[in-house]
Amino acid sequence: MTKKIPESALFRGITNDEVRGMLKCLTSVEKNYKKGEIVFHAGEDARAMGLVLSGCVEIVRDDYWGNRQVIGTAEPGELFGESYACMPEEQFMISAEAREDSQVLFMEVGRILTTCSPACEFHSKLIHNLLYILAEKNLSLTRKIDHMGKRSIREKVMAYLSFQAERQKSGEFTIPFNRQQFADYLAVDRSALSAELSRMQKDGMIEFEKNHFKIIRPND
Repeated sequence: MTKKIPESALFRGITNDEVRGMLKCLTSVEKNYKKGEIVFHAGEDARAMGLVLSGCVEIVRDDYWGNRQVIGTAEPGELFGESYACMPEEQFMISAEAREDSQVLFMEVGRILTTCSPACEFHSKLIHNLLYILAEKNLSLTRKIDHMGKRSIREKVMAYLSFQAERQKSGEFTIPFNRQQFADYLAVDRSALSAELSRMQKDGMIEFEKNHFKIIRPND
């Protein structure tokens, strides 16, 4: 390893020295990507999951006509591709792209799901942590379905902003998307989203500057 591993839910409860020893068991491979470089394409075989060491990786899905939907992002310490890697007979239905210069550590999930040796005493904890991450991401996708299921752009925006306000415990917060990424996440046209945000601000519902938002409640 040429870079220190950032804090990650995958290694929760496991010391750094123990992690470094486990990486040999997981046949980990470290790779660097430039901004905009493809990490993997949809249709490729899922062989390993990625852990972002630095930078940011965006998970996207492009349809036949080139329309892009942002599924999510993975930042330092976060995993991506783990669900597919748990089913090696499946091919990726998504693509991953470096949003900025990034360093990624790839690990073979099969080595996690199959006990390697009696010496790997933290193996069960690693499996527990991976299961927790999968469950957490399943909930995240459920929330996204709820946001996208709203009928109008305004309803979609308010559902997402409401979630962020609750998550960050504040009516004023920053979202992890620029305008195009926000539109892709909600599966709406960027121009239509920008126009709706302007109308919502004019109507006194929100205030915003780039990706920083403030929800205005009637009594504020």
